[in-house]
Amino acid sequence: MKIKLLVLVLFIKFSLLKVAVGQEVPAISSLSLQECLEIALENNLNLRRANLSLESVEAGLLEAKGQMLPSFSTGISSGFRWGRSINPVTNLFETRRIGNVNVSASANLPIYTGRQIQNRIKQSEVDLQSNRLTVEATENDISLNAINLFINVAFAKEQLNIADNQLNTIEAQLAITNSRVQAGGLPMAELLEIQAQRATSELEVINARNNFRIARLNLSQFLMIPFSDEFGISIPEVELENLELGVSSVEEIYSEALSHLPQIRAAELEVESAEYGIKIAQGAYYPTLGINANVFSNYVDQAALGPVDPVFRQFENNISQTVNMALNIPIFSNFRNRAGLQRARVQKRISEVADLETRNQLRQDIETAYTSAYAARQSFNSSELRVEALKEAFRMSQQRFEVGAINATDYQIAQNNLFNAEADLLTAKYEYVFRMKVLDFYLGKPLTL
Repeated sequence: MKIKLLVLVLFIKFSLLKVAVGQEVPAISSLSLQECLEIALENNLNLRRANLSLESVEAGLLEAKGQMLPSFSTGISSGFRWGRSINPVTNLFETRRIGNVNVSASANLPIYTGRQIQNRIKQSEVDLQSNRLTVEATENDISLNAINLFINVAFAKEQLNIADNQLNTIEAQLAITNSRVQAGGLPMAELLEIQAQRATSELEVINARNNFRIARLNLSQFLMIPFSDEFGISIPEVELENLELGVSSVEEIYSEALSHLPQIRAAELEVESAEYGIKIAQGAYYPTLGINANVFSNYVDQAALGPVDPVFRQFENNISQTVNMALNIPIFSNFRNRAGLQRARVQKRISEVADLETRNQLRQDIETAYTSAYAARQSFNSSELRVEALKEAFRMSQQRFEVGAINATDYQIAQNNLFNAEADLLTAKYEYVFRMKVLDFYLGKPLTL
């Protein structure tokens, strides 16, 4: 038998639904699951933070690639000297104020750095891939949380309707009992007991309504949109026959999840990044070779020529250039290189532990979801048979109560048994739906209802 998520209850007898204080259920604007997922991904701050972290890693890659290129800088300075100093024009010692303007430019080009630059680029590329997968994993976590909260709202809505139906049944029972008491066929105690049961059912409706409101509040807060009484969801039809465990085992689901889940690949890339970190640290033991070039010129205000031509002529005449090739051979670095290599190797072992931890956590999550789904399915099947039997028992009790064959207490016991069985059926159904959605996610299927 096909089980649906109470799509029809949003419309059937909608205008007749009452809370305990007599207020009508307000009309609500409905969001579909897909709309909830889109809003959650758009507004989630953790996802924004992950994207900003990704941009930072992209900047790090750009910086690493830039180390392969020559650097170039230029500058200008101006000042005055007082006292005894060499006049740059006459090359004689003089005691006077001398003004000067200096311009310079320099360039540096690394030729060999122990492959540290190349390995740093590769490490940055790996880090970029890892962060992209981290963003994807964050999106998946957000989607799973959103669908869980969405299902909680659907569950709370259905519980509210069951509580409301129970109240309506008691109202009908109260009307019958009141008529019989007025006619002298039943004692006043029967009416008082039914009135007490009505008060209990009214309280259950209030509690169910509050739970429904809290579930909607939790969803709206997760979506980071303002909450109002009009906020609600559009509950789709779900056929439980399409949510069978099938022949998939935990090992098969785990194997499939390993092949496509982003957090697994991200953990592997963290290990690869740590390996490049070791190579970078090892590169510090190698010599480095680079080229440096400089151009310098200056102007002083002690020239005897005119004010304009001497400026450019002095700059032209005073130009000097230098080119240097520098070889640096590390011999002893106060154990900095050794400590750096040791930290890099430790970081790799930490990454390997994190990779193993991610895989173990995934297996445990799948085992939990699979076991919970299996248990919920068994519970649902059992609860479904129980509800069918108690419906028939309640129907017979209702007929017997109407002809006075049983008292209000026996009638209420039958009704409560049915209500509790329906609540258990709801719990099992929604638990099964969510756990199957989690398993579908691990199998690479889209998150839909």
